[in-house]
Amino acid sequence: MDKITYKTSGVCSRSIDIEIEDGIVVSAKYTGGCHGNTQGISALVAGMSVDEAIKRLSGIRCGFKETSCPDQLATALKQYNASK
Repeated sequence: MDKITYKTSGVCSRSIDIEIEDGIVVSAKYTGGCHGNTQGISALVAGMSVDEAIKRLSGIRCGFKETSCPDQLATALKQYNASK
């Protein structure tokens, strides 16, 4: 199992701890951010393939911000894929 910590940028959350096994997101836990929303994101991506999570979450914006907590997770997963 791979475990990564991604330091977020441009959002309220500070970091995301992600566990991935065989190309599947096992868990994603946010530090900071809107608690209910980040819990929802985490619950939705658990069991999802890394590629599917990237596809669904990339480009989501939070208000006028250029990014969002879901988009930051997609960015973390893209970096993970690039490192493989």
